[in-house]
Amino acid sequence: MQKLIIAAALGASLVATAVPAQAGTGHRVDAAAGWLARQMADGERLETEFGGVKYPDQGLTIDAIFAFAAAKHSDEHGDRAIAWLAKPEISTAYLGTDGESYAGAHAKLAIAARVKGKDPRSFAGVDLIAGLKALQAPSGRFSDRSEFGDFSNAFTQSYALIALSKNAQGAAYLANTQCPDGGFPVTFEAAPCVSDVDATAIVIQALRTQGKPTGNAVKWLRSKQQPDGGFPSAQGGSNANSTGLAAQVIRNTKARDFLKSLQVCEGPEAGAIAFDASGFNKANAPRATTQAILGLTGANLATLRG
Repeated sequence: MQKLIIAAALGASLVATAVPAQAGTGHRVDAAAGWLARQMADGERLETEFGGVKYPDQGLTIDAIFAFAAAKHSDEHGDRAIAWLAKPEISTAYLGTDGESYAGAHAKLAIAARVKGKDPRSFAGVDLIAGLKALQAPSGRFSDRSEFGDFSNAFTQSYALIALSKNAQGAAYLANTQCPDGGFPVTFEAAPCVSDVDATAIVIQALRTQGKPTGNAVKWLRSKQQPDGGFPSAQGGSNANSTGLAAQVIRNTKARDFLKSLQVCEGPEAGAIAFDASGFNKANAPRATTQAILGLTGANLATLRG
């Protein structure tokens, strides 16, 4: 029988446990979280490689914190990750320096702090909530303050609403970006309005925290589920990232089964979840695994704790 190897780092030791490949969702999630924990550099952060050089990736590390909390697994790695992010030199590089200030980073880090039981109003010597509110325009949009341009989008706005819990002006702005077909676009300026699976999924989460109706958006999102159970990105077919996001708000067996079908069942990468059916790729597997864990558990970022 094919075996699924779960290896989770526990302190300085590495413990491996075998479970059947057809195991239930709980075992699958444990295996995925265990693999993700093993990818943490110094047990505290995930890194992204560019031009042959590895760089600390604060955003991806936050995704790992969410995944560990959702899986209720590898708590020690989640604790180390939030401690790493709490270092002023690490958080400042993410939030913006020398007059730069990024709305999405403030919002996402505030959510991570809350997930780990930290005060986002006093994290790494920064009031993340005040910093985020300072980036809200009269229109209700949360925007970057940067000489390189404003890269805020539907994810920025959604994370901001989840971080703030209640923000009527921001919720109204986001709701008004809905496309005629019911979905939501990634960018707000594009014309015509083009609905996107990933954006629609995160927007649904955000609008639910604000008590806004999401029925048409959910209907549009359901219409995009593929015969294999997965959800597609704008660039192609079904994948773990889009399906993980969608499965957080549309919880059905087909979506979970698709995510399970992408899991590596044996060998040194056992537990990892590949981006798509083309096979395992170490470069994109960490992000795919974090999103898949959230989808498999149906995690809600507004209430997630761990």
